[in-house]
Amino acid sequence: MRRRSVLVVLCCLCVAAPVVLTASAGTEASTTSVTPGDANPCVGTMERAANGLTVVSVQGMRFGDDGGKRKARLVALGPRGQIEWVHHREGTTWSYDVDPVDDGTLFVTATKYRGKEKPGRTVFYKLDPETGETVWSETAPFQDTHDADLLSDTEILVANMRATANVSGNRDRLLVYNRTTDEITWQWQFRDHYSREADIGGNYSEDWTHVNDVDAINETHYLASPRNFDMTILVNRTSGDVVWELGEPNSGEVMRKQHNPVYYESENDTSTVLVADSENNRIVEYARRDGDWQRTWRVGNASSLSWPRDADRLPNGNTLVGDSSNNRVLEVAPDGEVVWEVYTPWLVYDVERVQYGDEAGGPTIADQDAEGAVNIHGDAAFNATQQERCDAYLKNATRFEDIDGGSGGGNIVGDVFGGDSKDGADGDSDSDHGVNSGGFVRGLEYLAVAFVALGAIVLSVVGYHWYVGRQED
Repeated sequence: MRRRSVLVVLCCLCVAAPVVLTASAGTEASTTSVTPGDANPCVGTMERAANGLTVVSVQGMRFGDDGGKRKARLVALGPRGQIEWVHHREGTTWSYDVDPVDDGTLFVTATKYRGKEKPGRTVFYKLDPETGETVWSETAPFQDTHDADLLSDTEILVANMRATANVSGNRDRLLVYNRTTDEITWQWQFRDHYSREADIGGNYSEDWTHVNDVDAINETHYLASPRNFDMTILVNRTSGDVVWELGEPNSGEVMRKQHNPVYYESENDTSTVLVADSENNRIVEYARRDGDWQRTWRVGNASSLSWPRDADRLPNGNTLVGDSSNNRVLEVAPDGEVVWEVYTPWLVYDVERVQYGDEAGGPTIADQDAEGAVNIHGDAAFNATQQERCDAYLKNATRFEDIDGGSGGGNIVGDVFGGDSKDGADGDSDSDHGVNSGGFVRGLEYLAVAFVALGAIVLSVVGYHWYVGRQED
């Protein structure tokens, strides 16, 4: 009887060991349980289906009682908000700009950190959303870049902020970087056009302009957003002149600490700028009439938006909004009605409706005869419990081929398995091994479980023979 009891205990250990290991490997995910059969808890208002895929850049920063850094990720949403795929790149701490490219890939700007004492370096890469493969990647010597434009497959237009390391004074600038030759082929410095004595911007020796966005309007003109100047500017690449400015430093009336301005022209060629007026908690549009800027549209306020950081006008006249601190994406009609809403915790940065390419070129508010100030209405306004369920759902989304009727089977990219983003890489080399790192890491976990189980079996056999030998003695 004692011999049978020992054998049973040892066999139980064989079974329990892999179960315990598997459970411990998964406990870094949220404790909120969401199964594949559950309805998608991330969908809010859904009056109509979106036209195509929507990709959201999520920074993974949570505020509040359970605040802290989570993994940065890209989330692809289907027409009705179904999760098509979720992607986290190994070593990426902050995810910023994501741009659809004409060839069907996504051009991503992100930051990788190399420890507390080493500055963050910028990573540019092209992602194939159909296969999850990285077409190419480049780690560039620029700190914490928030936005870049792909001018060609080799040239990248960069908004270079915090350019103070190893230089005399501030070198915040716009530049064109050739990724194949590792050379800067053109640059435009803010200090040549703006003076620190004018009392604009932030700390001159640390983060003066915080230039967080640059767009190539055409081959010779670039739109830039020096956030700390509270304005957007248009730069002529050929002459180096500032063609015009929109905003007033230190005022905050026109815009305050804005993000992602987009340039449009109305049917009568009027220059128009749509901008996420972040610290005024609103989206605004300005038209340049007779040399002066006039605000033609305002939507949202502190009761409906929280630190919005992206806004794109869609061809149907609605505006796609990244409502950052509310952890959601909205499609808003000109009258403020929310017609499409999906939550993607935590902290949205950029959002693109993929089929329209980089910065969808929809009609201006003036061309829609919809000028005025409107309030956002018709949204779901998720509470904290619902956002927890959504977060858990996103973490589980990479584990299943088909989520809530979505077609994610071949498009599942990488892993977003909870936990803080604490990469130990020194960042001195860049490789593409991290694109499917989730499957790779999970494979190692299963391998470890197999070894432990095998070890337990060996121990049980050895223990059994030892026990039998003791009985015979």
